[in-house]
Amino acid sequence: MNAAAPARTYPTRIFSGIQPSGGLTLGNYLGALKRFVEKQNEGIESIYCIVDMHAITVWQDPERLRHATRELAAGYLASGIDPERSILFNQSQVSAHAELGWIFNCVARLGWMNRMTQFKDKTAGKNAENSSLGLYAYPALMAADILVYRATHVPVGEDQKQHVELTRDIAAKFNHDFKVDCFPLTIPVIEGAATRVMSLRDGTKKMSKSDPSDASRINMTDDADAIAKKLKRAVTDPEPLPDTPEGLEGRAEARNLVNIYAALAGTTPSQVLADFGGKGFGVFKPALADLAVSVLSPISAEMSRLMQDPAEIDRLLARGAERADAIARPILEEVFDIVGMVRSRRG
Repeated sequence: MNAAAPARTYPTRIFSGIQPSGGLTLGNYLGALKRFVEKQNEGIESIYCIVDMHAITVWQDPERLRHATRELAAGYLASGIDPERSILFNQSQVSAHAELGWIFNCVARLGWMNRMTQFKDKTAGKNAENSSLGLYAYPALMAADILVYRATHVPVGEDQKQHVELTRDIAAKFNHDFKVDCFPLTIPVIEGAATRVMSLRDGTKKMSKSDPSDASRINMTDDADAIAKKLKRAVTDPEPLPDTPEGLEGRAEARNLVNIYAALAGTTPSQVLADFGGKGFGVFKPALADLAVSVLSPISAEMSRLMQDPAEIDRLLARGAERADAIARPILEEVFDIVGMVRSRRG
C-alpha cells in the first residue's frame, strides 16, 4: 500500500437519506423526494436510505420509530421511487454503514467535528455535555453512508452542505494517509426552486415537523381540505406580487410561496411572477392551493394505502437492503484490507 495507486474512475452514483423522525412535510417532498424521483427518471443509479441510525442520536420511542420508518418508506414509494429502478432501504439493515462509520471516526479530526454548525444548532441553549456521542459523531457516520457506496453525488439542502464537505475531507485524508484512490470526492447537489421550504407562518424559518404550530407546514398526510386551508391562511404581506424575483427582496413569506408554486409546477420563480406579477394574494393563494392539492393529494392517498400493508413495506426495504449490501460489502472489505485488518474468509 506504499506506492501511489493509479487514478480511479468512479461511475456516477447518487446517495441520499432522510431521517425517520416522524411526519413528512412539503419541505421533505420538494427539497428531497421530488428531486429523487427526477434523478431516478434520468436513469442515474440511485441509492436512497432511511437513516434510522441517525434518528436515534436523540431519544426515539421504539414504536414511533418503527411507524415513522414505514411511513417514510411509503412516502418515497408514493412520490414515485421505483424500488426496482432505485435502491430503497433502511440504514440499520446494512451493517457496513456502522463498520465504515467507526473507521471514519478514526480518520476524522476533533477540530473538524467542532466546526460542524448543526451540532451547535441542535444543542443551542442546552447542556451540550448531556447530548449523545452519536449526535456529535453524526457527520462521520453520514460520510460512511455516502462513501460505503462510493457515491459521487449527494442531493442535499443548504443545511447539510457542510456535512458533505466533511465527507470530502474524510475521503481525501483516507486516500492521502494510505496512498490509495479508494474514495471519490463526493459532490453536493443543491438545485431547484424550493431546496429550502420555509414555514407558512414565518418565512424566515424552515418548515419543520417540530414546529408546535401545525399551520406552519403542509404534512404529506394532510387531506385536500387541510392543504387548501393552510395555504390560503399562510402569512403574507399586503403588497401585490412583483414582476421579477428581485422584487421579492425583503419579502420572505411572498418569496416562499412563489418558490413553492414554482417547485410544484416544475417551473421557475421568474415564470410564476410573469404569470402572477401585479396580482394580489387573494388571487395567488387560491391558485397555489389548487396546484398543491392536485399534486399532493394523490401522494397522500397512496401513502395511506401503502401503510395498510406494513409487511409489504418491510419486504421491499429488506430487498433494498440486500441490494445495497451487495454494493457496500466489497467496498468495505477493500477498506479493511487497506487499513490492515486481518479478515478470515468465512462461509
